[in-house]
Amino acid sequence: MPIKRLVSYVDAHDEGDTEDVSLAVRFEAELDDGELFPVLDDRGWSSSGTWSQVSSTEIEETARVVVGPDEPRDDETWQEAEASYWAYVRELLVEQGIEIDVANLRLLPHDVILTRRLLDRIEASSDGPDPDAN
Repeated sequence: MPIKRLVSYVDAHDEGDTEDVSLAVRFEAELDDGELFPVLDDRGWSSSGTWSQVSSTEIEETARVVVGPDEPRDDETWQEAEASYWAYVRELLVEQGIEIDVANLRLLPHDVILTRRLLDRIEASSDGPDPDAN
């Protein structure tokens, strides 16, 4: 079954007892039937700012960067780094029985979904509703 899209799920990395911003990202491939397959589950970031200083738009943009492709190593061009990244993502999917070529993989839509818990955290830390919330 074909892959419909790539999805990054973003959640607060802590239990809500701190103002330190720490986020975890789970990057998955969604098939046409809605089944999800993990691609990367070791991504995330922290910020020196507080929850009241972040927006959902900023989180969505950063999540796309955090899941990759990574910046090139010293001996790589951007094109080589991107090619290596997409080949790696394809390999992870093939290991799970999902066949797709790199050219088509690169063209898939990539949606970022913030968990309800994260959206509640952002809203609770602001003076009002998050203007970026969907």
